[in-house]
Amino acid sequence: MSGTLWGIGLGPGDPELVTVKAARLIGAADVVAFHSARHGRSISRGIAEPYMRPGQIEEHLVYPVTTETTDHPGGYQGAIDEFYEQAAARLAAHLAAGRDVALLAAGDPLFYSSYMHMHRRLADRFHAEIVPGITSVSAASAALGTPLVEGEQVLTVLPGTMPVDELTERLRETDAAAIMKLGRTFPGVRRALADAGRLDDAYYVERASSTRQRVLAAADVDEAEVPYFSITLVPGPTPTTGVASLLGGQHRGAPTDGSARIETSSHHESASATGEVVVVGLGPGATDWTTPEVTAALDEATDLVGYTTYINRVPERAGQRRHASDNKVESERAAMALDLAKRGARVAVVSSGDPGVFAMASAVLEVSAEPQFKDVPVRVLPGLTAANAVASRVGAPLGHDYAMISLSDRLKPWEVVAQRLSAVAAADMAIAIYNPASTQRRWQVGAMREILLTHRDPETPVVLGRDVGGPTESVRVVTLADLNPDEVDMRTLLIIGASTTTAFDTPEGTRVFTARRYENA
Repeated sequence: MSGTLWGIGLGPGDPELVTVKAARLIGAADVVAFHSARHGRSISRGIAEPYMRPGQIEEHLVYPVTTETTDHPGGYQGAIDEFYEQAAARLAAHLAAGRDVALLAAGDPLFYSSYMHMHRRLADRFHAEIVPGITSVSAASAALGTPLVEGEQVLTVLPGTMPVDELTERLRETDAAAIMKLGRTFPGVRRALADAGRLDDAYYVERASSTRQRVLAAADVDEAEVPYFSITLVPGPTPTTGVASLLGGQHRGAPTDGSARIETSSHHESASATGEVVVVGLGPGATDWTTPEVTAALDEATDLVGYTTYINRVPERAGQRRHASDNKVESERAAMALDLAKRGARVAVVSSGDPGVFAMASAVLEVSAEPQFKDVPVRVLPGLTAANAVASRVGAPLGHDYAMISLSDRLKPWEVVAQRLSAVAAADMAIAIYNPASTQRRWQVGAMREILLTHRDPETPVVLGRDVGGPTESVRVVTLADLNPDEVDMRTLLIIGASTTTAFDTPEGTRVFTARRYENA
């Protein structure tokens, strides 16, 4: 006979919240299966360990990718689908051999769980049974110490991966909400809460029921420290005093009906006073290239907001909050900065190079035009941009008219990029190429070269500057014909010469300049 697949719900984290039935079946199973990321640490196995016995077969199912990039030909989804098929085949071999398999699932197996992917692939061939578990929503509500809904109120459970506009609309329409799947999505979740007018009533619970549980007001969460296993709750009823005691008992503006609003953020000294957002450029790498004006703004800021790599370049200061995030959430990052300033913070949004050149200044200003942020002051402080830094290393390749073009087609279609490359090349201007390639975007450099060769001499000088001002700086000069796309990555900036650009060798290395004078002028 075939074995039985048991989908075992373990609850939210505390091993004592594992049900009696789940504990019994874990100990009785021939095979215990569990998932983890590539680091190998399985939360599910850690919860179940007290109930396991010696001699059980363990199937450790390691995701090939979670938040990382992948070179799988099918992309992220292709890699995940292939993993699920292989994992199902491993479990099927045990089931076909008559072994019972306990597949562990944090929370409940049928509530945003990886178990579902195995169930779909195995339940039509083998006997499968579900052991429900306490969900993270229930555990977070218990940690908060307040009801989520009462009477006729409606609770909506939402994934944080939902588009911000849709998330905002659903938050506006519901009485109470639980928002799952946070981590890197939290900037967008906080923006949706703010746009829906629910941020002041939202609470954040991290690793509910575990020894590392944290409870915070959602407005006060450091975005750089939001794990996937966290949840945001918007209770329907007025929170009980249990919330206030958890968050330190600090209240603001308690109304006469006895309800209370909670304020726990010490750096928002005045809820009524508006702070400001200053968008700054650190320069491309070397600390000497950060201007005194920018340094002063960083010193005065209560909060720093930016891409993790750029935030890490700023020295830590006591009492200053750092909100680091992924480099693909510009709008969410801008909204969070503006919301902090609206609540009284002095926020520095950190960019590399110059903030107005393919960086955060335009993103902040675009979001600041929205009605809810119209009263938040925004300043932009310039920085040395990468094009000028790279140019200085070889001389003056940008000494005459030139254009700046980003090769990324993430925010604009490639057809637009190609049209602009062709137009600028036909106009015989030097070109500074930003964002030429990344780990997943490799073909554009070769396509650019072919477009330019229809207008430029193959011997046209090309400057490749990588990590200029940084510890791994390298600068080389090649010809357009010899430009190798495999030698270009996201940290490289290219300068393509014009017909008036000259390269010549000196004892100090190759020097490049673009003449300011045309022969017939």
